[in-house]
Amino acid sequence: KSRRVANEKRARAGLSAAGSGEDGRVLKQPSTAAAGFPRSRGAMAAGPGQGPGAGGTVKTLALVLEDEARRGGGSYCSGDTVSGQVLLELVGPLPLRELRLEAAGRARVAWSESSGAVPGAGTWGAAVRAPGPGLRREAEVRYLDIRQSLLRESPEGEESLILLDGRHEFPFSFQLPQEPLVTSFTGKYGSIQYYVKAVLERPAAPDQSVQTELQVISHIDVSSPALLTPVLRSQEKMVGCWFFTSGPVSLSAKIERKGYCNGEAIPIYAEIENCSSRLIVPKAAIFQTQTYLASGKTKTFRQMVANVRGNHIASGSTDTWNGKTLKIPPVSPSILDCCIIRVEYSLAVYIHIPGAKKLMIEMPLVIGTIPCIGFSSRNSSITSQFSMDMSWLALTMPEHPEAPPNYADVVSEEEFSRHVPAYPLPIDCEEQLCCPVFAYIQEFRFQPPPLYSEIDPHPTDVEETQPVSFML
Repeated sequence: KSRRVANEKRARAGLSAAGSGEDGRVLKQPSTAAAGFPRSRGAMAAGPGQGPGAGGTVKTLALVLEDEARRGGGSYCSGDTVSGQVLLELVGPLPLRELRLEAAGRARVAWSESSGAVPGAGTWGAAVRAPGPGLRREAEVRYLDIRQSLLRESPEGEESLILLDGRHEFPFSFQLPQEPLVTSFTGKYGSIQYYVKAVLERPAAPDQSVQTELQVISHIDVSSPALLTPVLRSQEKMVGCWFFTSGPVSLSAKIERKGYCNGEAIPIYAEIENCSSRLIVPKAAIFQTQTYLASGKTKTFRQMVANVRGNHIASGSTDTWNGKTLKIPPVSPSILDCCIIRVEYSLAVYIHIPGAKKLMIEMPLVIGTIPCIGFSSRNSSITSQFSMDMSWLALTMPEHPEAPPNYADVVSEEEFSRHVPAYPLPIDCEEQLCCPVFAYIQEFRFQPPPLYSEIDPHPTDVEETQPVSFML
């Protein structure tokens, strides 16, 4: 009995000195103690017996991008250089196989279709709904796939790599592809994501990793001629039921250009005429339409992102919007260059009619990233520019403007006769004048009114006096 107790004590002492593996086997310590390694920020190649025995732990594994602060939010585009550091803090020496960097960008789409009806499966051949989930549709497109080895062991495998105790920094840098990248987006049934990932591989432990997301933007210039053209739509609807019609409701709307950026206010020009017997309400809204494609099928999700409401229009009345503004909220830019995900916008001007279907006009919008520099495009028509600049006059001008006073009421015949030239014009006047005769008509026929003066040229005999009182 005493011999058996002694053997158990010796076995427990051997396990505490060497450690135990997952399968119960005793792992021998290397010949060189961990405490004998000097503290330094670096890596060293250990001997054949030193690899698995060094038992350090990872205290911190972090990934920092240097361009995040400079770019204000970490927005990248095609051809940009992504640089940063992988920070690794260890407690004790750590054996490893590789420390690598991975950069990936993918567009993914996935949704499950509801279980449809199976024809002929029920009684008397009736269609019944199949139990269980429906068919799942998925699609994926890769835009970025980069791998860099920041630290790895020798390919011969004779020596394992041991990272010393302390804090280590591993800088990295890579360039995004020159071909256009799709803007980052997260939607209802899919997403477009880019990320950078640092992976630490060890010989006798699971891999450890840390990753950070890259925000990528595909720039859209609103100043392009295709996005500066105005958009005009009009529509009419007869309100009533069957042959009991009360009259039509007509709507015409226009926007100055097709492209806008986040934060801009869209001026809307519209004319609404209510010839029906009902009280109508005009409204405007910005809609976002997400379209997903997978396995030859399409999934659509539509949502309202901003709206504005007008005044009620009574029966037999009209209303005009002379630049009613609708501000664009912070939304994702338009995505038109991805084969499985599309994000499109539209401006809808519609009329709510009680008891009838609404009258709606939709005009396409493109949400860009580079704002328009000029107020209007050179390619747009002069008429549209004039209507934009002078539309405010409709708010102040009366319906029947008053005619200007007659010139005879301002200048008497005596004053006019004094300014008439005594000499006649030459017969060939256009040869002696530097400009056509039309330019001189106003000068010879109409003289300017007399200059303003504080002295009355026609004083009255009786002066009107009014008492003035002062209050002290």
